[in-house]
Amino acid sequence: MLDLQATETNLRNHLEALTRTIGERSVATLWNHRRSAEYIDAFHRQIGFEPRRESYKFRGEEVANIVADLNCGGMDPKIFLLGAHYDSVKGTVGADDNASGVAVQLEVARVLAELKENVPLHLTLRLVSFALEEPPAYATRFMGSRVYARKAKAEGERLDGMICLEMVGYTCSEPGCQAYPFPLMFRNYPKTGDYIGIVGNYRSRKFTRALFDAFQKNEDLPVIKLTIPWSGYLLPSVRLSDHASFWDRGYKAVMITDTAFYRNPHYHRRSDTMDKLDYGFMARLVQSLVMFFVEQGRR
Repeated sequence: MLDLQATETNLRNHLEALTRTIGERSVATLWNHRRSAEYIDAFHRQIGFEPRRESYKFRGEEVANIVADLNCGGMDPKIFLLGAHYDSVKGTVGADDNASGVAVQLEVARVLAELKENVPLHLTLRLVSFALEEPPAYATRFMGSRVYARKAKAEGERLDGMICLEMVGYTCSEPGCQAYPFPLMFRNYPKTGDYIGIVGNYRSRKFTRALFDAFQKNEDLPVIKLTIPWSGYLLPSVRLSDHASFWDRGYKAVMITDTAFYRNPHYHRRSDTMDKLDYGFMARLVQSLVMFFVEQGRR
């Protein structure tokens, strides 16, 4: 179903474009932020999608969420949203945070676009690349995912689940390199960072379980899930991305993550560059996501 070597190459190409050809994608470099949007838009068109820009103003400047739908057919199909923010923190090219998420998102889109020609799937996959997630837009009404989720709720948009890709490319193998927030540090979690995490709130517990069960079928990618009560307000670090915008609007949503600063020492630093990433790990994540969507599309 998936050529892992070709997927690794494609992921590297996306990281090369986003972090080296373009570079920093922060509000301090909005010209690069726009180039990133153009790159994502162009890639969607290349694989046969018709993306649209949902623009809004931030400090007098136009920014946009990029939205593209993969419609696989069928009456009343399940609708899933796969999202990733494409901006970076000021002063960094943001390889893991979050060019890795964008790269995985685009590669999942490519694989499924090819697959649907031969495999009947009763599914719509909505790909949303969020404009602003990092400070100073973070946790304000200008955060790209808040803009999208607010509009979606107001218009009655149905989603069977939202998946947020937040920092998905860093691994570490030294015992003790993987940390955890209190009180999770007292659980029997791995001490090495070679797994992918799935975080959902209590409302999303069935969706979290379905995703986890599908991921477990990929023996080459260890996975851990965490279900959080009260939408994470008692454990604020699990709210630090775009999934929380959907939790707060009553949607089922999960974050898929390498655990960010609990594993990656380059978080929000200039050293967050593409040479630090594990492309085999990212390719296996693409594989797991494709497995999940195919499984859902056949039900």
